[in-house]
Amino acid sequence: MVVGPDNMAEKFCKPMPPSFATPMLVSLMDNAAVEAVKKDLPPGYITVATSITIKHLAPTPEGMTVTAQAELKDVFQNRLIFEVTAFDEVEKIGEGEVERFIIDLEKFSQKVLEKKKKEESPL
Repeated sequence: MVVGPDNMAEKFCKPMPPSFATPMLVSLMDNAAVEAVKKDLPPGYITVATSITIKHLAPTPEGMTVTAQAELKDVFQNRLIFEVTAFDEVEKIGEGEVERFIIDLEKFSQKVLEKKKKEESPL
């Protein structure tokens, strides 16, 4: 990903330094975890994030490319723990851990729709 106006810190809060935004770093690192196991999941299954803990170690100016990597470190039943890192063209800019759970997309989506119906017609 190339750091540009849509993923700069000032997009989220002003005033901020002219650098890559932490929320975008979190997203980049989480997406690395998604991609790390996506091809290994059975049809109809995806992963959802339940916990993300990262450190934003260094700023990245506009125009630089940032990348993220995720390594699966632990599996317990349907829980996956990833070690994630991110780099710009000069140095490591982030590190941390992402927890994701494997879910059946159809069943999960049905639960969400049921919750929406409850909101629309309370007691």
